[in-house]
Amino acid sequence: MNVMFGKNIGENKEQEYFAKFIVQKNEHGIRLDRFLPQKIEMYSRSFLTSLIDSKKVLVKQKNVFLPAKKKYILKIFDEIEVYLKENIASKILVQDLPIEIIYEDDYLLVINKSKGMAVHPAPGNYQDTLVNALLFHKKNELSGINGVMRPGIVHRLDKDTSGLLIVAKNDFAHWKLSEQIRNHNVKRCYEAVVNGNLKYKHGTINAPIGRHPKNRKCMAVTNKNSKYAVTHYEVLNKFGNFTHIKIFLETGRTHQIRVHMAYIGHSIVGDKVYGKSNNFDFLNGQCLHAREIGFMHPKSKQYVEFSSDLPDYFNKLLILLKMS
Repeated sequence: MNVMFGKNIGENKEQEYFAKFIVQKNEHGIRLDRFLPQKIEMYSRSFLTSLIDSKKVLVKQKNVFLPAKKKYILKIFDEIEVYLKENIASKILVQDLPIEIIYEDDYLLVINKSKGMAVHPAPGNYQDTLVNALLFHKKNELSGINGVMRPGIVHRLDKDTSGLLIVAKNDFAHWKLSEQIRNHNVKRCYEAVVNGNLKYKHGTINAPIGRHPKNRKCMAVTNKNSKYAVTHYEVLNKFGNFTHIKIFLETGRTHQIRVHMAYIGHSIVGDKVYGKSNNFDFLNGQCLHAREIGFMHPKSKQYVEFSSDLPDYFNKLLILLKMS
């Protein structure tokens, strides 16, 4: 367990929310200003560095939390607390937005997220996300581990990727589900339409993913500051210069499927960031759907699996390709 979120019970309500990290063995020796952007992706490195300079990042030394320096070298089991400059909770709206819940019990929800909806708020955008909707429908039934900006959110889908994701209703469920994801024990199956014809019916892409060296908003296959990433695919059908595929995630890095498919020369149709222009404007983003998800239920310890139908935009594209 290497990250916890909670509340500061101090008097300054403007610094109420914080993240707390416990440094693991593989993180020993990393500089603090390089460590934080890897853990808190929603903020830029410059913003997080400014928090260090403003003494809003603390390191526990001899049972006392003291302000850290950006060049501080992490040691195993160091405890790091990060305080924000403002109380962002007041900015996140509770909104009555439609969401499709395909399963619910006392521990979790399985949501079929629509294309075009971001999963959680981010700096500068505090509304119209799945979290805003969850705060309306399930406000007091969400885990608090991931902080005020991501209550209940165990894992994410890109804004323009549709499909299934898990939401935790309490901290117990959140830890158990996160552990399964971290150990690659959650089945995550997607479907996509990609550009070009894949040579083989089955394939595996094993290539590390990290921040793009020039565009920090994007990811890339790189050996620098990257993480192990593996994607498996299976060809379902071919349509001229397009291929309908099924994808199995072994790992779950940011933008993994989109980056990996572009890396092998078969970007996802409609992907405006990693792909190429197509005449399918109705897609409004990549043709990628999280169709199946399976995991051990945190309470019953029984394996459960859920699936969803392909959405309208996906079926429309398949019909067009079959007719062409």
